Amino acid sequence: MDWLSLPPLAALRAFSAFAEHANVSKAGAALNVSHAAISQQLRSLEDHLGVPLLDRSGRSLELTEEGKHLAQAVLLGFGAIQTAVQEVSTQGAMRPLHISCTPMFAANWLMPRLAEFRLKHPGIDLVIDPRGEVVALQPGGVDIALRYGDGDWGGLESEILLCSPMVVVAHPDLLKGRSVSAPEDLLDFPWLEELGTTEAAHWLRSRGVADVIRGASIKLPGNLLMQAVREGQGIAVSVKDFVQEDLAAGRLVELFTGDEARGYHIVTRPGVQRPQSRQFIAWLRHHKSTYTSEREA
Repeated sequence: MDWLSLPPLAALRAFSAFAEHANVSKAGAALNVSHAAISQQLRSLEDHLGVPLLDRSGRSLELTEEGKHLAQAVLLGFGAIQTAVQEVSTQGAMRPLHISCTPMFAANWLMPRLAEFRLKHPGIDLVIDPRGEVVALQPGGVDIALRYGDGDWGGLESEILLCSPMVVVAHPDLLKGRSVSAPEDLLDFPWLEELGTTEAAHWLRSRGVADVIRGASIKLPGNLLMQAVREGQGIAVSVKDFVQEDLAAGRLVELFTGDEARGYHIVTRPGVQRPQSRQFIAWLRHHKSTYTSEREA
């Protein structure tokens, strides 16, 4: 299709409004412009096409045969566009808001606060998708991901929600008085990891430990991980904010602390967000500021 040969869309829209209402003033009211603007667009369209579309010889404007032929096409075309826009908007509004996060984040941060969002936005349906694996953000799929890291995910937009370092923790009884002064001292202990992640191996490699873990390794859902750590079943890597109370109470011991610059981020695709996404992100930002104020108090 040669798009350059088509008349300006504004002129076609003005002509469609006139063809629908058979009156310049009513066409202007329908498009929220003056009748003079409609008249100007109609003349512009005739100049572009080089044929008269309106008969101006009588007391009122009438469509010529060419005008009637064009009117059938533009009314059908704009009608189809309007129908498609309504269908697309309705489908987008009806699709649940899809949130991806780790089970540990869901259990420790999101779920304790989610009732408030549901109360404020009862019309928004949610899908909370807790898994350890990083899920691709694609149109029609996951809308928002809540990911832990440094915020650098190529091709995606991110903003910090919760800044908290990773810590290596264990129950005091698991250590049995053994001295732990270097990461290598942990290789013989049992380790616990969240399903879909390799946090233990990644943490050891980041500390220059090339040897593999010699102790037993158990992978389990994030909502069960901390329970197992508190029972002394193994050593685990966790976000410090999620174990702060256990550390303060002495239920767990902090063995090593990671990078302070890392944390959970709100991750989205570039471009326009659905209204539901914008409302959920605004709610997250509110809790970010509230949570930050509570920590600084």
